[in-house]
Amino acid sequence: MLQALVSSACRLLNHLSRTLTGERLPPPELLASPAPKTYRRLARVRVTDQVCRTMFEEFGAHRRSERGDEEIGWVLLGVREESDALVLATLPAGANRSAGVAHVRFNSNGQALGSRIVRQWDRRLTLVGVVHTHPGSLRHPSEGDYQGDSLWVGQLRGGDGIFGIGTADAKGLNGTLVAHQSEQHRQTLGELNFSWYALAHGDKRYRKLPLEVTLGPDLAKPLHPVWDVVETHAEALDCLCRQQAGMSFDIVAGVEGPALAAQMPLADKGSFLRIVLERDEVRYFVQQEGLLSAVDPDADTVNRGVYLILAELANLKNNALAAP
Repeated sequence: MLQALVSSACRLLNHLSRTLTGERLPPPELLASPAPKTYRRLARVRVTDQVCRTMFEEFGAHRRSERGDEEIGWVLLGVREESDALVLATLPAGANRSAGVAHVRFNSNGQALGSRIVRQWDRRLTLVGVVHTHPGSLRHPSEGDYQGDSLWVGQLRGGDGIFGIGTADAKGLNGTLVAHQSEQHRQTLGELNFSWYALAHGDKRYRKLPLEVTLGPDLAKPLHPVWDVVETHAEALDCLCRQQAGMSFDIVAGVEGPALAAQMPLADKGSFLRIVLERDEVRYFVQQEGLLSAVDPDADTVNRGVYLILAELANLKNNALAAP
């Protein structure tokens, strides 16, 4: 079960890596503003088959890893409808999470950037809930979970959120996903089990939430292979996104596998600055007048590197204008 931590609200709002009571408080960027739409209490959650696959595969892989005795989790992004929600994307707790056998605190910097990137691909997405695992057989959110979740769930659309609990105590058929007819809020694959609940603002307890699996993608899955890169550069890239208009992201082939690419338009038409980020390397490219050139700003952070390049480009342009 989660252990409650206490920190100040001011630090939470100004520093995304901080939390209030409850270690799974999402960063403000993931909390939706009230929408001019009438919502009823959640009656069911619809989860795409690829989202289910992501969680079961990563839960199983986590249990086989060196950190397998720790809790893990995912932020869920999706589309909120009148009385249900469709889950379309998972953002991992991340390697830089703070976790143990009885708690997990997500890396909210990474999730804020991850949410920004995924919403670039589908603007409908908003935070609809979170999933985390429990050791043993506690398939229900704990009191510590409630203390944290009840603080922020009212900021979700409809004031109602989805909460999943993963355990490894099931007796399902190996390799076969089982939906329980008598317990419509549960799904099992081998020994792994996910139980689904809802909590609305002002509720004193969670309620079981029927689950429906539907065909569809995990829109955040392309980010998972580069999540360590997302976490490493989240603060600098998020800062650039807030300061520079038109930043966009993509997943590209890198030297040793998938890489995260960020692109920023420059003043001249057809010109841009492109940054390719891999585990141990950041490369910068400038496209001008149809020519793509590699540049090396010799900077310790991505945002510093970008502004050094922009300053040099400005100097070159000023010199060209001043030339007789």
